Amino acid sequence: MDEGLAELLYRVVMLMGEAARRRSGPDQRLTPSQLRLLGTLEEIQPATQHQLAEALTLSDPAVSRALRPLEAEGYVTISVDPAHKRRRLVALTATGQATFLAEGKPLEEEFRTALLAAGFPYERYLADTHRLAELLTPAEPRRGAAARQSNGTPETE
Repeated sequence: MDEGLAELLYRVVMLMGEAARRRSGPDQRLTPSQLRLLGTLEEIQPATQHQLAEALTLSDPAVSRALRPLEAEGYVTISVDPAHKRRRLVALTATGQATFLAEGKPLEEEFRTALLAAGFPYERYLADTHRLAELLTPAEPRRGAAARQSNGTPETE
């Protein structure tokens, strides 16, 4: 069967997840998914819950559910955004940062090292994957333009 790109990428992601779960030992406090969330948050924090959901390509409710145990265990803080009372800001705590650096970063580096040792062109693949993600990410519509077009007013910017 000839697998298309989407099917192959999905398969690779699933295999990477399985490898991460197998690597997890009894000392591992967090799941690979939780480590991914902390790692993403480390890159974009502080972030609104919605920004975090977009970065993880998850729904807002899924991120809300994922954050509950992380907040309860002291890995993240969730606070009301002073600029917009309905938004929630998420940030890593010192414990969350330390845990990600102790558990998540080594997993990332182990994976990279293993692929390079096997002769896999890791850096090229990483660059190509970033480019593919950029190409597939839809452009954000300009809200003002969309509103003007929907009410019949010509766009002038």
